[in-house]
Amino acid sequence: MKFPLITGAYQAKSLVANAQRCVNLYAEKNTQDSPFPFTFYQTPGLTLLATAAPTTGSGWRGLYTASNGTLYGVCGSSVYAISSSWQLTNLGDIASSSGQVHMIDNGTDLVIVDGSENGWTVALADNTFSGITDSGFIGSPTVNFVDGFLVFNSVSMNEWYISLVNEVAFDPTDFASKTGFSDKLVGIGVTKRYVYLFGAQTTEVWFDAGDTPFPFERLPGVFMQYGCAAVNSIAQMDGDLYWLAQSQQGVAIVCRSQQFNASQISTFALDNEIATYTDLDQAIGFTYQIEGHFFYVLTFPQSDKTWQYDLSTQQWNELNWVDENGNLHRHRANCYASAYGSPIVGDWENGNLYLWDVNNFTDNGNPIPRIRSFMHSVDDNSDRMRYREFIANMEVGNGTGSYAPVPVYLRWSDTRGKSWGNAISVSLGMEGEYLTSLQFQRLGMARDRVFELSWSAPTKTALLGAWVQAESNNQ
Repeated sequence: MKFPLITGAYQAKSLVANAQRCVNLYAEKNTQDSPFPFTFYQTPGLTLLATAAPTTGSGWRGLYTASNGTLYGVCGSSVYAISSSWQLTNLGDIASSSGQVHMIDNGTDLVIVDGSENGWTVALADNTFSGITDSGFIGSPTVNFVDGFLVFNSVSMNEWYISLVNEVAFDPTDFASKTGFSDKLVGIGVTKRYVYLFGAQTTEVWFDAGDTPFPFERLPGVFMQYGCAAVNSIAQMDGDLYWLAQSQQGVAIVCRSQQFNASQISTFALDNEIATYTDLDQAIGFTYQIEGHFFYVLTFPQSDKTWQYDLSTQQWNELNWVDENGNLHRHRANCYASAYGSPIVGDWENGNLYLWDVNNFTDNGNPIPRIRSFMHSVDDNSDRMRYREFIANMEVGNGTGSYAPVPVYLRWSDTRGKSWGNAISVSLGMEGEYLTSLQFQRLGMARDRVFELSWSAPTKTALLGAWVQAESNNQ
């Protein structure tokens, strides 16, 4: 029988219902004439481009490509201009050395905020770095831009405010309050020239009506009964906003804005997983595009987990990094920018700046674990099944050398996903052996079995599914 893979990561609250993991793989829908509906491809590896040595602190906190084409970043306390040859120029230091920063520019100046009452600018003409000293600036956890205005929300008050048009200067009277509900204003997102005010429990939308003295008004008839649990989870992709949401009814779901409404994109399985995390307010989100796929990445730093949503398939997968002891951790990427025609990410723990590289099958030389579990395999009559053969349908023969075969591992659970046996392995094929058959034979008996494939080979491959030869033990 054919075992296709039709969903992403889905480990249900009860594993006996569904126990599928999908680690460092993403799905792409095949054409109708393909024998399998989806192919699972490898997520990109990390190629080191440069290493920052910040004045204090460590780890990249934000990356941004400005309208002058230059990539800027904050690592530790230091602000860098990053050239197309990946040379880092330290422009100065901000007051903090940890936590996410937000950056945007108005065509003349880059503005940096870190959630404190401080702010900084970089003049795009000559990279002059300075602090914002205007008395009308009161800090912000976020910064956005719309119709010539820089848009901020207050650190300590339930208000948001704007700059003068095309300036980093402020009129203290240019502010408004989120008034639709009494919840605290958490952060601001901007898409399609609309301003989304994310509260702790609700969200309202404003637009530029050209009024005076404050030009923005609430969009009539629009109000979302979902707020935001983590300001740094807010990210824009393909004209919609994505965020970790909460409401008066509960927390820990992921939403997407669609036609001024909040649409839940997280699955029940993911919601149950996230509900166990203790660091929801620290969640970090960013979006990126690679090979035609748009992804939303959501990391929980203390819980040591990273999840990724694929807009094209509406499926989730895990992004992981493996340590020397084989333990899985959150992904190394802490922030992202598309710069000089390349996808760039910054390491959360150190000053490493990476190319997110579809042609690198390691994380800066470190193996990348690929794990894919299959659906439950059961007989319609609840009989025990005798498993004679499992054949993985994978791209093979791309070994790292003529005499360097690389393994793929199969293990299975006969306890419905609760526990697992020892893995067995076969070779993915040496270089050029494109017809290698990945056959695992004489696999015993079970009433309800879950198979799982894994590999960390530094070579190109892809997984479509499997064929399983099995028969009822009562025949």
